[in-house]
Amino acid sequence: MASDHHPFITPDKVNALPSKPADVRSHYGSDPNQFGELRLPDGPGPHPVAVVIHGGCWLSGYADLRNSDALADALRNEGIATWNIEYRCVDQPGGGWPGTFLDAGQATDHLRQLAETHALNLSRVITIGHSAGGHLALWIASRRKLDQDSPLWTPDPLLLLGTIVLGGPGDLKRFTANADIECQQGIISHLMGGLPHEVPAHYHDGSPVERLPIGIRQIFISSEHDRVVFPELGDEYTAKARAAGDQAEHIIVKNAGHHELMAPGSVTWPTVRDAVMGMLRCET
Repeated sequence: MASDHHPFITPDKVNALPSKPADVRSHYGSDPNQFGELRLPDGPGPHPVAVVIHGGCWLSGYADLRNSDALADALRNEGIATWNIEYRCVDQPGGGWPGTFLDAGQATDHLRQLAETHALNLSRVITIGHSAGGHLALWIASRRKLDQDSPLWTPDPLLLLGTIVLGGPGDLKRFTANADIECQQGIISHLMGGLPHEVPAHYHDGSPVERLPIGIRQIFISSEHDRVVFPELGDEYTAKARAAGDQAEHIIVKNAGHHELMAPGSVTWPTVRDAVMGMLRCET
């Protein structure tokens, strides 16, 4: 999403972080933006998998999967296969409601096809997303409970061990005011196909807080000085998730801004790494 002020890391600095090339690029749909990049760790596998989802206010002009290359590569170096996905954004044909959501789910389910030729352990899969990508990571985790008449419903979604949200919103209504300032005026309405009172069913299906309990482990990681997605939003969401019976926790990293969360080697990296490793090693 939008950048923080000095001295915190900016999106362009995240984009410039070094990373090794992906092993495989694969399309999960016919649109040019329906693809992902798979990175495989050393060793025979089968490897646990992290589906990595970039942010950028659901707008292609703010970020693409280059912004999550460094994170995907660093997790690969930790022994995790990473599937760094692209998706149709609000400002692209087919994006918004319901295309952006369907892309996130379809990309995740595409791991079944990738596992036919690569050593992936589909019983140990998580999603991890930053900012707007954190919303999508959490939504992917919640979609198993969608009604069949929902435009977001797909049969037999891939089961996850859990989801990790890096400075992302779990409640789209609550995030709307800040999104208008930090992203683009009306961006949540554009994503959802209308305002809450106009399309309440869209918010019921697409805003994770309205789908609680989602039944799997959730970890929110926020930065103390995040001015895009305030840490309080993570507090509020995880409190509601726990009250609904979910296993949810919220960690706030001091001395960091919004984009440190995507920068291996920054002050946030040990927390992010430990969350991923712990979630993939522990059945919940």
